This record gives sequence, structure tokens and C-alpha cells, in this order.
Amino acid sequence: MAERLGSPLRWRSFQALLLLLGISISLLLPWWLGGDGTVAMVVGFPASLLLLMVAIAVVCWNINAARLRLMLAGRAGHLGQTGALSIEMAAKFALCATPGGSGGAATLLWLLARRGYPPSRASAVFLVDQGCDMLFFTLILTLLLALTLWGTTPGDLNWPHQALIEGALIGLVAVILTLGLVVAFLPRLLRRQPSLHWPGPRRRRWLVRRLLRCRHALVVTLRLPPHILISIFLLCCAHWLLRYSLLYLAVLGVGGHADWAWTFLVQMLSMAASQLSILPGGAGAAEVSVGALLLPVMDRDQAAAAVVIWRLVSYHLYLLAGAPVFALSVSRLLSDRKRMTASP
Repeated sequence: MAERLGSPLRWRSFQALLLLLGISISLLLPWWLGGDGTVAMVVGFPASLLLLMVAIAVVCWNINAARLRLMLAGRAGHLGQTGALSIEMAAKFALCATPGGSGGAATLLWLLARRGYPPSRASAVFLVDQGCDMLFFTLILTLLLALTLWGTTPGDLNWPHQALIEGALIGLVAVILTLGLVVAFLPRLLRRQPSLHWPGPRRRRWLVRRLLRCRHALVVTLRLPPHILISIFLLCCAHWLLRYSLLYLAVLGVGGHADWAWTFLVQMLSMAASQLSILPGGAGAAEVSVGALLLPVMDRDQAAAAVVIWRLVSYHLYLLAGAPVFALSVSRLLSDRKRMTASP
């Protein structure tokens, strides 16, 4: 019995240690890479610009909350902007506090399940959300690459590491096509029962039912009125255009000069690189990748200072603001369980 109680406790302690390690690395690594000049640049960062970056982050939370309300379309009961915002902030905290962002989707499904919307259907909402993101990134990458190839960017810039950008575009298109084919042919794939010993027949039927419910909920979501779907996609575009302007503002604040389009692409590539880190928030990988991609257009200390400010707003602020909301949600769950066990 003690071992059963000790194992979850050790796991939570390990997760807390990983989070502390990730926060420490995300703060200390840029200072170490940038040298002595980094400290002076961070201290001298304009307060007005920092407040603007914080305001942009808050606007992004509200945009995502509004998008969640549109995607649910009343299927999880009445959900106001405040309720949707609390779900968004708790999910973003879990996303930033777990390796690879694995806790973000789980928290979203759990919070929707508390509102009576089963995880098998809530996962369809998550898929629509991710599909909008991938569609936006595919379109913006195609547009930026086309502008570069046709020489119509301001100053006819030839961005560094263009092969990485082209590879990212090919990868995004491949992922979208693969997901689309899987969703379209899922019933046919599930009808083919492979001769596997795991999972067993009962477990396999359980999994098939939930996959089909998820597909049905996905189809229902995609059949929302066209103006709702367009609004969802426009909110997605507004969110990422604002969110990925944070690095550009950080570069301006430290006195650097870089195209907004290049800083946008840098954050896209950094997001992919951060998935390779075992630390929460992609700590280490995010800082190194952004710093390395900024070095061709900035000085070393400027690039490091920009990374510090960018991570403070795009990572540490999300942890700081989302932690109380996440803790409140967990406390409500525990109190509900106590009430249920106490009732005769």
C-alpha cells in the first residue's frame, strides 16, 4: 500500500523537478550564451514595450477563449467568456508545465468533461483547433516563401536557413494530408480487424467506439455554419499573428533589426525544435534554436537579450498567470470528489 501511495508522489515530485529545471534553464541559458552585455540590455528594455507585449499575451488568451466558445457551439452547456478564459489559461499552464506540452490537451479534455462533454467528443474540438493552426501556418509559409522567391519582400531579402523553411512547409502539408486521409477513411480502417493479441477484443471495441465518436463530433463541428467556421479561422489567424509578433517586439526593444516575417518564421521553427526537449516548455531547445536563428541578423548579446524577454512573456507569464486558475480547477475537482464520497 505504501508503494502505491509513494509511486504517484514520486512521479509528481519528478514532474515538479522537471518544471523547476525547465524554468531555470530558460532563464539562465540565454544569459550564459549572450555574455555580459545581455544583462544591461534586459535591464534597459523599454517598460512601455514590455507592457505592450503583456497586453498582447492577454488579448491572445481571450481570442482563444472566444474560439473555443465558437467551436463548442453550446454543446458543453452555457460557456461564457470568463469560463472559456479559465479553461484556456489552465490548459496553457499545463501545456507549458509538461514535456512536449502533453498536459495541454489532457487538461482541456478534462475540463470539458467536467462540463458534461465526453473526452471522445472533446478530442474532436481539439483536432479542429489544431487543424486551424496547421492550415494557417501552411498558408503563411506558402505566402512568405512565394514573396521570397519572387523578390517582392521589403529590400528583396534572402533569409538565412531557407532550406529549413521549405522543409517546414513540406512537413506541414504532409501532416495535414495524412490527418485528412486518416479521418476520411477511419471507418474503413477500423473494419479491418488485425490479428493482434493486444489490445484484446473488449478493449478494441472500446477504442473503436471512442474513435468513431470522435470522428462524428469532428464532422459535426466542421458542419457548423460557414460564418462560424470562418470566424474560428480568423480568430486563429489573429491569435498567431499577435502571438508571433512578441519576438519582433523583443528584438526592437533591445535595439536589433530584423524583419517581422523572419522573427515569425524563427518562432515557428523554434516551436518544432522545442518538441524535442524533454523539459517543460521546450526549455533549452527553444532558447538555443531562437538564438541561433537570430544570430545571422543580430549581435550575440542582442539576440540573447531578445530571447530572455521573449521567453518571459511567452512562457513564464503563461505559467505565472495560469497556475492559480489550474490550481483552482484541481481544488474544485477534489472538493467535488469529497462531497460525492461523503454523501450517503
